[in-house]
Amino acid sequence: MDFELGEDQILMRDAAREFAEKKLMPIGEKMDEDEAIPPEIFKELSELGYCGMLVPEKYGGLDLDLLSVTCVLEEMARGSAGLELGLSVHNNLCCAAVLDYGSEHLKDKYLERMASGELYGAYCLSEPESGTDAGSLSCFAEEKVDKFVLNGTKSWVTSAGVAGVFIVFARTDKDAGSKGISCFIVEKDTPGLKLGAKERLLGIKPSDTRDVIFKDCEIPKENLIGEKNKGFKIALSLLNAGRIGAAAQGLGIAQAAYEEAYKYAQEREQFDQPIANFQIIQFKLVDMAMKIEAARLMTYSAAWNREKYGEKAAKKCSMAKLFASETANWVANQALQIHGGYGYVKEYPVERYFRDARVTEIGEGTSDAQRMVIYRSLGKK
Repeated sequence: MDFELGEDQILMRDAAREFAEKKLMPIGEKMDEDEAIPPEIFKELSELGYCGMLVPEKYGGLDLDLLSVTCVLEEMARGSAGLELGLSVHNNLCCAAVLDYGSEHLKDKYLERMASGELYGAYCLSEPESGTDAGSLSCFAEEKVDKFVLNGTKSWVTSAGVAGVFIVFARTDKDAGSKGISCFIVEKDTPGLKLGAKERLLGIKPSDTRDVIFKDCEIPKENLIGEKNKGFKIALSLLNAGRIGAAAQGLGIAQAAYEEAYKYAQEREQFDQPIANFQIIQFKLVDMAMKIEAARLMTYSAAWNREKYGEKAAKKCSMAKLFASETANWVANQALQIHGGYGYVKEYPVERYFRDARVTEIGEGTSDAQRMVIYRSLGKK
């Protein structure tokens, strides 16, 4: 296997790195304090094509492979984990849902507008009483002659406050368990759709996360994505790509935290010398770099395998997400430790990286859930 990135992949990675360093890092603290992403950043993301990375060119997208998208997301997370989360959800979950499972009508109606950034996507799976057990949804879509009528609440919806469309999973057969779930696309201005208050988050504060409430919300039948009662398989399939995006998020946070720790160790002096001269600091930095490199190889391998083998790569997707998210938390903790007391104040960005890292072990399936998925696949060839 060739582990070298291709020329196009390197170009995409480097362009995203430049965007992150010039546009995101200088305002990272402000976005965290404001708990919002400036509208001009969304505009630039759209103009550069980052809202349609997986979308074919005929719909105005960049038509990238998943590894290229992963390289972009890693760099974006290095600049802002909150922004990367929304961008990952929009591309890997929302655009992918329409592209991979939507009818030609839905593709023609939505993909170009999603790729242009006109319609930013949000993914509605979790509910107040349904998290890891995604098959226990209570949100119900009752079928009528020419429509579905949706009632229920979705929780922890990333980008809910800025989204133009919502990919919604709801029960369409109350007695069929996970085999009675369907997937829909719902526009934000649909009567009966209401947003809850913006959640006050520990980390990834720029992410606009809210409840989405549906009350007698009428959805045209043509807005059904895939087949009726086949939505659970769609959700599981999309989550594999979503976990690669989550792994990229962990990678970006870890890389940013490591870079800050390395720089600080060269500058901070104790006992008349930089603390980087002390072996204990050197060993911490070596272990940080080593874990990041291992996480990167796992993440890139998962992206490559998901592109080539589809659902057969589920184990690799979960392994990458688990390892990268735990690496992000460990590296951020070490970076804060190297900074000492200064790492605990907002003047230094490692305080933000430490908070941002925590969610990587929760979103797109907790670390425990990933271990469950991985264990079930250990006996398979």
